[in-house]
Amino acid sequence: MSTPQIKIGATIPATAVKEDAPDASKALDLKGKNIILGVPGAFTGTCHAQVPGYIKLYDDFKAKGVNEVYVVAVNDVFVTKAWKENLAPNGSGVHFIADDTAAFSKALGLAFDATGPLGGFRSLRYVIITEDDKVANLAVEPEAGKVTITAAEKILASL
Repeated sequence: MSTPQIKIGATIPATAVKEDAPDASKALDLKGKNIILGVPGAFTGTCHAQVPGYIKLYDDFKAKGVNEVYVVAVNDVFVTKAWKENLAPNGSGVHFIADDTAAFSKALGLAFDATGPLGGFRSLRYVIITEDDKVANLAVEPEAGKVTITAAEKILASL
């Protein structure tokens, strides 16, 4: 049985994810306003085209009171680190997070079975804006392969 999709006002689950190393997992640090961008996978065409907008607009998000921007992908930490190095070779304040078992995505009710094209469960394409650990806003793309309501420019304009 799958978990129902998280709703506005709900608490973000404190599910452990990875950013720096495969043996270092912890929950996201959600203090104040944050953006969580969920994507199906690093280096996939649509994801690889979407994420640079968040890197480019990072300072604009900060100016709007956003504490942290997280990009969560269902990949291992080696892949998410390589992806960040590829997209932001000079560094970025955007956090690239490995949800390697899709546990975080599943706990949010925002995972789908992509066994055919991607080998297992993956994250839907979504943006959650948090106020501390509560969902203040939620946008889920109707089609995971398209970027419409989760584009960085749209999210920035909504803040």
